[in-house]
Amino acid sequence: MSLRWIDCCFALIALTVQGAWAHGDDPVPRSTPSVGIVSFENSGAKAAQRDFLVGLAQLHNFEYWAAAEAFQRAQKADPNFAMAYWGEAMTHNHPLWAQQDTVAARGALFRLGETPQARQAKAKTEREKAYLDALETLYGEGTKLERDRRYADAMRALHERYPTDIDATCFYALALMGTSHEGRHLPSYMKAAALMTEAFHAYPRHPGAAHYLIHAVDDPLHAPLGLAAARAYSKIAPSAAHAQHMTSHIFIAMGMWDDVVTANETAKRIADQMRAAKGRPPSGCGHGPAWLEYGYLQQARPADARRVLAACADEAQRRPNLSEGADLLDVDGSSAASFAAMRSRYLIDTGDWTAEAATMTADLSAVPLAQFERDYVDALAALRQPQRDVPAGVVERAEQSAVRVRAAIDEAALPAKHPSRQALQIHLDQLHGLQALRRGDTEASLTILRQAAADEIALPYEFGPPTIRKPGNELLGEVLLELGRSAEAAAAFDAALELAPGRVLSVQGRQRASIKTAGG
Repeated sequence: MSLRWIDCCFALIALTVQGAWAHGDDPVPRSTPSVGIVSFENSGAKAAQRDFLVGLAQLHNFEYWAAAEAFQRAQKADPNFAMAYWGEAMTHNHPLWAQQDTVAARGALFRLGETPQARQAKAKTEREKAYLDALETLYGEGTKLERDRRYADAMRALHERYPTDIDATCFYALALMGTSHEGRHLPSYMKAAALMTEAFHAYPRHPGAAHYLIHAVDDPLHAPLGLAAARAYSKIAPSAAHAQHMTSHIFIAMGMWDDVVTANETAKRIADQMRAAKGRPPSGCGHGPAWLEYGYLQQARPADARRVLAACADEAQRRPNLSEGADLLDVDGSSAASFAAMRSRYLIDTGDWTAEAATMTADLSAVPLAQFERDYVDALAALRQPQRDVPAGVVERAEQSAVRVRAAIDEAALPAKHPSRQALQIHLDQLHGLQALRRGDTEASLTILRQAAADEIALPYEFGPPTIRKPGNELLGEVLLELGRSAEAAAAFDAALELAPGRVLSVQGRQRASIKTAGG
């Protein structure tokens, strides 16, 4: 038989959060991480099942390197196990970040078979063949956007053919969100949310169902729909650092700062433990530390935020780039850009323009995005200190850095309406508006700042701390308060809080505007 009954049984093993198999008498060693309950009927050998299921769960958790290692162990246990190679290839596609290592993925598939036909021949069931066929479209011909769309179509067909396959449903929802190359496409995200809401209720301990539901609704308008999943996900996969961090996507969209900090402190502790096990130093920069710093800032804990920033500064000084081939247009793609963004947030959110953070430096020369981050916040600091003269050329340096970022965006062939292009211009417009204010041209300044704020609202929502380092309506509200136009300022702060609920500077600005409007 091509699929032995005993192999089918072992393929239904569930890896529980307590770290024990749900089938049979073979316990998973206690050192096995608790990464969520998964089951996946397949034709692999019994000896490969444990690692395959760990890999599948970690794939859903976006713990890509751990997943790849698990799938490779499954391949060693069963060299002809087609789905183990499928899994490794899947770890090289990061759809929500529009990142893909096509060469590495094709290399993994090539080890299974040199051609799609050879690989198909090793898939022992029609369902496995369908999974492999969908993957061939993901790493086939055409632009990444074209391949992402074909892959989403293939996963839709697989989901419809096997409607009780929870993993097919989850990967289809993820593929839908992965087609949003110009920022969050709300219809696609809402379709994914509908799929994942049903999946989460049916499989409340499946890591993919909770994870992708959070991603589908992690904007301020829809975040309450993901709160139950966020509360559950940290318990579903307690040993997955990304799962712990992921819950904060909902918490930050709802202004739940204590939860944001707890989630990211836990994530960092787990991640650093895993790094230490491999002889690597703790992480100082990147996605998690940046969110942790932001959470501390919203809790009015500048000393803790400064500690996180200093750790990133140290890493950026030693190792400006996180890895070879990193996406240098992604603020989390290099230590240099991560440090520059964290420095910006610290200075802006503390309002202490002369703080120690202002003098922190790192080599940013290889990362245009990091250079612009530095030059933008330095110009903003100069323009927002009315008691000091604006140094000559400070805005011009930001403009020159923006030219280099635009060149990098063009080289990366990002779409004309990509949010990265628009956000760059919004930051520059803020500086130009403040320049006009310095010149005494108040109405011109307000016109520019209002347009920058409107352009920010028009951007597709990006999860996490504000994409625009100084939120447009928050800046507009502060300027209006300074001009004695408190009622207009209140409206601006209200608009800012719709995009960033609970953001402390906007809350404080709204309170000041209310007092002044009331004659206080």
